Amino acid sequence: MGTGAVALGRAALVAALVLFYYGFSIGITFYNKWLMKSFPFPLLATLLHLLLIFALSALSRAVVRCRSGRPPPTLSWAEWLRRAAPAALSTSLDIGLSNWSFLYVTVSLYTMTKSSAILFILLFSLLFKLEEMRVALVLVVVLIAGGLFMFTYKSTQFNTQGFMLVLCASFLGGVRWTLTQILMQKAELGLQNPIDIMFHLQPLMFLVLFPLFAVFEGLPLSISERLFHFHEAGVMFCMVGKLLLGGVLAFGLGFSEFLLVSRTSSLTLSIAGIFKEICVLFLATHLLGDRLSLLNWLGFAVCLSGISLHVILKAINSKGEKTLNLHKETCSEPDLELLLHHTEHGEEEDDVGTLQRH
Repeated sequence: MGTGAVALGRAALVAALVLFYYGFSIGITFYNKWLMKSFPFPLLATLLHLLLIFALSALSRAVVRCRSGRPPPTLSWAEWLRRAAPAALSTSLDIGLSNWSFLYVTVSLYTMTKSSAILFILLFSLLFKLEEMRVALVLVVVLIAGGLFMFTYKSTQFNTQGFMLVLCASFLGGVRWTLTQILMQKAELGLQNPIDIMFHLQPLMFLVLFPLFAVFEGLPLSISERLFHFHEAGVMFCMVGKLLLGGVLAFGLGFSEFLLVSRTSSLTLSIAGIFKEICVLFLATHLLGDRLSLLNWLGFAVCLSGISLHVILKAINSKGEKTLNLHKETCSEPDLELLLHHTEHGEEEDDVGTLQRH
C-alpha cells in the first residue's frame, strides 16, 4: 500500500509538471499569434521580452545567492564576448524570425515547420562531432524532411514569406542549440543552469536584434498610433501589459523545462514535447480555424514518427553509455568522487541534448 501511494504521488507530480510546462509552451505559441494581430511589430516585442527575461533571471540569481550564500557563476567580459556571443547571435535571430513569421503563417504551419529544427540540430551535431553518423540518423532525417514536404505540399494556407522565415529560424535553431550545448557542457564556465545561460545571453541578444528592429520597424513604429500617437492612456497601458505577458511566458517556458527535467528526466521532457505539438495542432484547427487536408495530417504523423525515433535512439544510447561507464568504473574501483563526477556529467549531457528540441 505504501509503495502504491508513493508511485501514485510521483505520477501526480509528473503530471503536474508536464501541465505546468504545457501551459507556458503552448501558451506562448498562441500568444505570439494573438499579439501580432494587434501589435504587428514582432522585433520590438522580442526586444522587450529579452529585457524582461534578463530582469527576471537576475532576480532569480539574486534570490539563489541570498538563500545559498554562494555567488552565482559570472563570465568575465572576455569570456562573455568570445564564448557567449555566437550562441546569443543565433538565439536572437531564431526567436526574432520565429515571432516575425506569425505575421504571415498559421499556428499549424509554424508548428510543423519549426519541427524541422531537429534536422539542422543533427547536421550541426555531426559537424561539431557531438553525434556520430549512423543509419538510424539518416532515417530520422528522411522521415522529418518527408513529413515536412507532405505537410506543406498544396497547403491551402501556405505563405512563402512566412514559411521561409520559419525555415530560417529552424536553421538558426540548429546552430543555436548546438552552440548552447557546447557552452553548457564546459564545466569550467559553470553555466549548466538555464537561468544562468539566459542571464548571460539576453544582453548580447538585445544588441544583435536592435539593428534589425531599427531598419525594419523603426519608421513604421514612429508613426504608429499603437505606441507614440495613442489617443487614450488606457490603450497604451493595455498594450504594455500584453507585451509584459509575453516576457513572463518566455521566462516561464525556460524555467518549466528545467524544472521538469530536474524532477523527472530528459526523456519525459522529450515525450511531453511530442504530445505538445499534437495538442498545438489540434487547438489551432479547432480554435483558430486552421485548415488541414488529409495529406497534411499524414505528413505531420510522418514527421512526428521521425522525431519519436530520434527520442528513442537518444534514450537507448544514453542508457547504454551509462551502463558501460558504470561497468568500467566498477572494474577499475575508482574513488567515490570520480564516480559521482562521471554520473553527473552524463546526466548534464542528456539534459542539454533534450533542450535542443525546444
